[in-house]
This record gives sequence, structure tokens and C-alpha cells, in this order.
Amino acid sequence: MAVVTDYRGLSVGKMMQLRSDVREVAGEYKVAKNNLVRLAIRDTAYQALEDFLTGPNGWVFAYDDPVGLSKALVKFAEENEALTIKGAVLDGTLLEPAQVKGLAALPSLPELQAQLLSLMQAPASRLLRTIQEPGSQLVRLLDALKERQG
Repeated sequence: MAVVTDYRGLSVGKMMQLRSDVREVAGEYKVAKNNLVRLAIRDTAYQALEDFLTGPNGWVFAYDDPVGLSKALVKFAEENEALTIKGAVLDGTLLEPAQVKGLAALPSLPELQAQLLSLMQAPASRLLRTIQEPGSQLVRLLDALKERQG
């Protein structure tokens, strides 16, 4: 995933914080000249971003989890009005700023993996409880008889 941002008005300290936030989610924030970017994205899946190459641009690249990167970027943009998301490309599809915000609302990859693992373990857990229940009932019955006699 690649996201184009307008960073005008961000202080050096805020830029360092943005780079740090992006790095934490396995991403990278770069500033490059538009002419060089135009040459780099020609005939690639990122060519759709060529329309955004006006004025100074910051480029955010997701190397692992695009949802996690979107969350970090949208959160930073909400806290710092000087950063504007212009657009993005995810798997060759052009995304508008609202779609990047929508992507940030999704669960991240580790959250989805945890949910999937939980769903996969649920039948096995239920089967184990079902198998163990007769033995548990017997133990409770013997314990109740012992209490009555004792």
C-alpha cells in the first residue's frame, strides 16, 4: 500500500513523530520530488497516484499490514490538522481519503488472526467439554452423596 499525504505545516518534531508512528506499524514515510516519483511509478500499480503529484508530498508505504498503517496515519491526521491524506493505492486499487479512513476502521491483521484462531478452537473446546461432562457429573454426584452421609 502507498499513501500520498500533504505535510505542509508540520513541524520537524511532528514529522519525526509521524515517521516513528509509521515505523511502529512496519511502514515508512518518505518525501521525494514529484518528477522522480512520476518516473518511479510509471507503468506500475501505483501510477493511479500520479494525479496527486502537485505540491510537496509525503509518501507512506505499508510493508506488512495496510490496516495497521491506515490506523496510525488516520489517528495522526486527526490529531494534527496539518497532515492531509490525498489518496492511496492498495493492491492496484485507487483509494480516496474517505476509503483510507474506512480501512482504518477495520480490525488489524493480528486482530483478525486472533478472531480466526478463536473460531477454529471453539468446536474443539465444546467437544472437550461434552466429553468431560459425564465424568464431572459423576464426581458431583459422589460428592453430594458423601455430604449427605457425612
